[in-house]
Amino acid sequence: MNSTLIFATRPSALARWQTSFVIQELKTRWDNLICEKLVITTQGDRDLDTSLPEIGGKGLFTYELEQALQEGRVHTAVHSLKDLQTEDAPGLKIGAILQRADPRDVLICPSGLTLEELPAGAVVGTSSNRRLAQLLAYRPDLRVDPIRGNIDTRIRKVLEGQYDAIVLAAAGVNRLGLQKHITQYLPSGTMLPAPGQGALAVQCCANDEKTQLLLQAIDHRYTRLAVNAERAFLSALGSGCSLPVGALAKVQGAEITLHGVIAAPDGSQVIGLSASGGDPVLLGQELAHKALDLGARAYIPQDSIEEMK
Repeated sequence: MNSTLIFATRPSALARWQTSFVIQELKTRWDNLICEKLVITTQGDRDLDTSLPEIGGKGLFTYELEQALQEGRVHTAVHSLKDLQTEDAPGLKIGAILQRADPRDVLICPSGLTLEELPAGAVVGTSSNRRLAQLLAYRPDLRVDPIRGNIDTRIRKVLEGQYDAIVLAAAGVNRLGLQKHITQYLPSGTMLPAPGQGALAVQCCANDEKTQLLLQAIDHRYTRLAVNAERAFLSALGSGCSLPVGALAKVQGAEITLHGVIAAPDGSQVIGLSASGGDPVLLGQELAHKALDLGARAYIPQDSIEEMK
């Protein structure tokens, strides 16, 4: 098929790798496909000093890329799925979700200590309220400080001694070939990942049937089922990626098993639960309603609760 696709990508090494990977996967399935890249800097890329929860707002790493799609400057945009809002932006849709990489989080500690071995008062860096809450729930004696920057920048900071350890997504570290720095893969029982973590999503325009046809060739059905359940859980809680919400689903045959967690920001209270079913959206909604019945509403900002009504 003779076609040209223009991809929007963020400037980071990881974003460029992800876009190149998607292009490579497409070219193995479509002959004569021409792919070009347009690098676009987002608000999250420009502000590298403010902690992510403080910046707030929706679409911190996606808005400018989605705008380029809506304006017709590009055909597709590649994202880490965990960065995308659970509701499609106007006129856009997810054309493909690729087979998921390792969804777990990892600990990077230059002294080689595991999370269990870190001394009391050790400083652990993370940009995520989800990680902060689960770290403090498991080790309330730790000090958890914010950290910003790309993956290589965060690793440099911990190697320089600014932190005793940091927590990052395994997928990003592995994709950049930096796995030599990993001290420990954190089990989901200790650190449940963000909904969609480890999966790549390719956005396109909802009315662009030609691009959608091209993207269908790299869509991974079982990954899509799993992450749809996780994102339905997040959506039904009325919360965004800045809240302490984790979710991980596994698909076996026709059954999806979804594990979810929502925690108090300081880790003092954690609600963990699971359920199984066949419809990913209904399953995610069911688990979210159970969490709300168990008291999760106390950890959700009032404006999110208003959106749910």
